[in-house]
Amino acid sequence: MESGFIFDIKRYSINDGPGIRITIFLKGCNLHCAWCHNPESISSKPQKMYAANKCIGCNTCVVNCPEHACILTKDGIVTDPDLCKLCGKCAEVCPTKATEISGRMETSETIMKAIEKEVVFFDQSEGGVTFSGGEPLLQPKFLFEMLDLCGARGIHRAVDTAGLINTGTLLEAAKKTDLFLYDFKMFNSERHKKWTGVSNEKILENLKILSKTGADINIRIPLIAGVNDDDENIENTAQFVSSLEGKRKKINILPYHNIMLQKYAKLGKEYNSTDMEEPDKEKLACIISIFTSYNLAAQTGG
Repeated sequence: MESGFIFDIKRYSINDGPGIRITIFLKGCNLHCAWCHNPESISSKPQKMYAANKCIGCNTCVVNCPEHACILTKDGIVTDPDLCKLCGKCAEVCPTKATEISGRMETSETIMKAIEKEVVFFDQSEGGVTFSGGEPLLQPKFLFEMLDLCGARGIHRAVDTAGLINTGTLLEAAKKTDLFLYDFKMFNSERHKKWTGVSNEKILENLKILSKTGADINIRIPLIAGVNDDDENIENTAQFVSSLEGKRKKINILPYHNIMLQKYAKLGKEYNSTDMEEPDKEKLACIISIFTSYNLAAQTGG
């Protein structure tokens, strides 16, 4: 039995593949996208999250911290990072969940029990389970066991990946996966590195190789005005995707928003939104028309 490091489980999900789904979020990512909507997914280690607006100043976490790392101030709880060992005692006793620990180990058996509780919704909606992140393929042993268990149960399996992964691992996943949700940030590699911290040559090459297997692949594009919504990038992306071998790809456009700001605050991180804006409806319509001109089915969301 394998164990995986996860940070969330989302039930009744309708934006991570077809039908009603349960999404399992695995922690750890090898991209650092400037617009990341799940900043707690990047680190492969546990992280303490604190929401000052939920704190009632009850002092319970201070009293129960074995390392004396929690300090109650006029601005709320302050944690001494040199003392904190991320044991989670503060989160366990916090009555308002102002303090949380992001990241926990779970066995495949425990996760499978959670998935099986949702089967009735899968059956009614042609849904299933989606493994997301972070980058789920960075935990291949756990992911493959989960995919095998779900396959044996007849549950539809989707894997959401950014594609920066060992090619052999990706091809092994293709034997066990019904649908890939393949993130495509932008076509130009230099711009990709500027905004995500890594170049995209491996990502594009892996997409070519995965397409040759005949795998079902939905291309997911996080669309950010000022970053990747220009006509040149969209044209190059559409041309590249339409040239891929295998089954015709669907395009899911995911418009940027800033509702994740609270997560950055909880992690004590700054969020720099400079040059990033939400795309307007006219631009979205124009982009969809470009993909349509390349005989690609495109839609907002999905």
